[in-house]
Amino acid sequence: MKLIIQIPCYNEAESLPATLSCLPREVVGFDVVEWLIIDDGSKDGTDLVARRCGVDHVIHHQFNQGLAAAFMTGLESCLRLGADVIVNTDADNQYDARDIPGLTTPVIEGRAEIVIGSRPISVISHFSPLKKIFQRIGSWVVRAASGTSVADAPSGFRAFSRFAAERLIVFNDYTYTLETIIQAGQQGMKLVSVPIRVNRDMRPSRLVKSIPSYIQRSVVTIVRIFVIYRPFRFFSIVGLSLFTLGLILGLRFLFLFLLGFGSGNIQSLILASVLLVIGFQSFLVAFVADLLAANRFLLQDIRFKINRLDRDSRR
Repeated sequence: MKLIIQIPCYNEAESLPATLSCLPREVVGFDVVEWLIIDDGSKDGTDLVARRCGVDHVIHHQFNQGLAAAFMTGLESCLRLGADVIVNTDADNQYDARDIPGLTTPVIEGRAEIVIGSRPISVISHFSPLKKIFQRIGSWVVRAASGTSVADAPSGFRAFSRFAAERLIVFNDYTYTLETIIQAGQQGMKLVSVPIRVNRDMRPSRLVKSIPSYIQRSVVTIVRIFVIYRPFRFFSIVGLSLFTLGLILGLRFLFLFLLGFGSGNIQSLILASVLLVIGFQSFLVAFVADLLAANRFLLQDIRFKINRLDRDSRR
């Protein structure tokens, strides 16, 4: 059994040595433990630092492609290198590496395909109250969209079985954390959460540059999740809301017209007509979006089978 611990990096030369110094070289249940760094276009010599610290594999992006792309590059590289289980962690040493066996054990025992480390959000001092709120909201949205009971959806400290890593693909260019859980839930994979510890804050988050930016990106990510993975529900709710509002305005106009006050309320009739038309069109979009979602799942399945055949032929 081979375990590969992957770390997406972008200009992490300063924090990487501390992170790597805590990573294990032996984990219960594995014959081999290797480290892999995804250098996402760093300009500070992150790759050189990684090699000096004994990293087994360094994968390069010629330019910065973002965390989600680096994460996917890591999974694909780990699969090519024959990993049976993959652990993903951050380069800022946020997560306590002593909890890695707690992540991998459910995978080894066959109790889960993906294990997600659940941080003690409420007691993390460097998280602002607003960030804690959005962390909880994000986790709730993911639970609703995926049908899972994941406690800390934004956590990047997680373990994947080989099967799970082969099935996942990230469309979001901001982060992978929420989307991978929803994909796994929709594909019927077993997900579990385990409590983990966190280390002191070494540097400000690269994803959370400011609270307004974090709120904006969180809202966009949440809406996009529902549009991509629950399109019928999303557009049906929009359509039903608009259609109901238009119907209410239309009935109001009809009531006033019967009382002889219709001539002064033409604007309500026009607005009601517009809302009814847009609401009906939203229902049509819901059906089209649902068909596109089904097509995307078929393409994901084809991609999975092609990649597996390619890896089998190489072996």
